[in-house]
Amino acid sequence: MNASLMRGLAAGVLSLFVLAGCQSAGEPEPTTMPDDSMGGATAEPAPPPPMVETEPMAETDAAGYPLDASGEPIGYVFYFEFDRTELKPRARSLLAEHADYLRSHPEVSIVVQGHTDERGTREYNLALGERRAAAVRDYLQSLGVSASQLSIVSYGEERPVDPRSTEAAWAQNRRAELVY
Repeated sequence: MNASLMRGLAAGVLSLFVLAGCQSAGEPEPTTMPDDSMGGATAEPAPPPPMVETEPMAETDAAGYPLDASGEPIGYVFYFEFDRTELKPRARSLLAEHADYLRSHPEVSIVVQGHTDERGTREYNLALGERRAAAVRDYLQSLGVSASQLSIVSYGEERPVDPRSTEAAWAQNRRAELVY
């Protein structure tokens, strides 16, 4: 659009807001009564409705990840045992919170990224990462999350959190991550 059209459109919208807030001249004031010359009295303006105290609900953090009831980010990295795809009990608990969030926000979608440690062939690790991502996706679907909100990708061993070749590093790299 050209600039003059945009300015005209903005001015028109602003005028509508101003006019919507104005009272027409033909309507009587709803809070007045007949004046003193008619023997009546002028009423005081009606008090405003009571303020309801509510706390704002911050449902996501700055990165867009969902928050739990206390406002803390819900964990979004889930770890696996060597050469395994079974979800641990803690992962299931956290995924249930993600499922609650996703069910109440059908417009939100996520990608589940599957990762492995460096042991094994590249092809095997890509397949294992995919099975891990699928395990998370399938669990979320079993909790009622729509399949249209979920997609998976496997990075195998290509994106390690810790590049060292130690048991501690490998444990950090065997994971699935949710990306909102």
